[in-house]
Amino acid sequence: MKTKYEPDVLGSYSEKDVVFLLRDISHIEIERDTTEREHLIQSGTHYAEMLPVEFQPGEQYMELFHTTLKEYAQRIAIATGVVAEQIVQNRGLDHLVLVSLARAGTPIGILIKRYIQHVYNVTVPHYSISIVRDRGIDETAIDYIFEHHEQANIQFIDGWTGKGAITRELVEACNDYNAKRDNRIDPDLAVLADPGHCVEVYGTRDDFLIPSACLNSTVSGLVSRTVLNPAFIEEGDFHGAKYYKEFAEQDVSNYYVDEVSSYFDAVKDDIQTTLQDVLQSDRTPTWRGMQSVDVIKEKYDIAKTNYIKPGVGETTRVLLRRVPWKILVNPKYDNDLTHIRMLAAERNVPIEVYEQMEYSCCGLIKDVMK
Repeated sequence: MKTKYEPDVLGSYSEKDVVFLLRDISHIEIERDTTEREHLIQSGTHYAEMLPVEFQPGEQYMELFHTTLKEYAQRIAIATGVVAEQIVQNRGLDHLVLVSLARAGTPIGILIKRYIQHVYNVTVPHYSISIVRDRGIDETAIDYIFEHHEQANIQFIDGWTGKGAITRELVEACNDYNAKRDNRIDPDLAVLADPGHCVEVYGTRDDFLIPSACLNSTVSGLVSRTVLNPAFIEEGDFHGAKYYKEFAEQDVSNYYVDEVSSYFDAVKDDIQTTLQDVLQSDRTPTWRGMQSVDVIKEKYDIAKTNYIKPGVGETTRVLLRRVPWKILVNPKYDNDLTHIRMLAAERNVPIEVYEQMEYSCCGLIKDVMK
């Protein structure tokens, strides 16, 4: 289907790294403070109809980001290579198009694109598009990709899995799209880390800290979360996002992907060793993480599964933009949780030791309607 829309140019990444297929809504004030936003979400307003106020980290937190990046850059480079090699094995390179899910997937998509360029000397297209829980994928963006790449073999990419909500959403969205279009898209999702055991293509199933989870727009091309609100986005147009140019001085988006990709040569043997381990293991999704969530829901008498956000990436998000009730931490992963402890202390959120979960930590959202 031909789309009448063209995306806006936005974000601080080079177009050689990624093209965002989004509508720029920077001129619209839709941020809500954390408490107001939490009340609205729990009262039934969809989270994608508004934005949280962007968290601006202090000096100590940024020092932690840089320390963490130095510590984990090689590990991320290895996981990137492991994912990229599986994608190439599964799909080949002739018509491969990388499609990351904005915004957590965006830097990971860039790293995978750069790895393929570095190792195979092939430039594959990379777009970043919106998917919204309970609302589906941006079909206009998918149409746009097929207009520009008729035989596109789309590989969806995200940063990590939590409970697997987006994994499930992607399956439904692809089925809906395929039912209406001649083009076919495969809902197979590739992620850097899969602690929830939700996907088959991953770099690791360890719930370790991906430093890009520590920050918001300043490590994601200065782009906000994606927005889908009929009040200011025309039906059939791209989903929206804001471009926070005012945070340019704090932007570490390019620094992050440059730093990680600089290790590709140094870790090439580790990539092959880890890849063989992954390929020889049983990669069938078992959704084991969701079993942990069910136990937590019962133990803590939590009304809705949506109030449980497992994994270090999701727990970070809870602390940055929701109203947390408490944080559960698994002592086996203490080395990965420094920033979680720092954020929890800043917000006076209690931490409780809890070992009976697949994850390193879990954020529990406060029921503000009680």
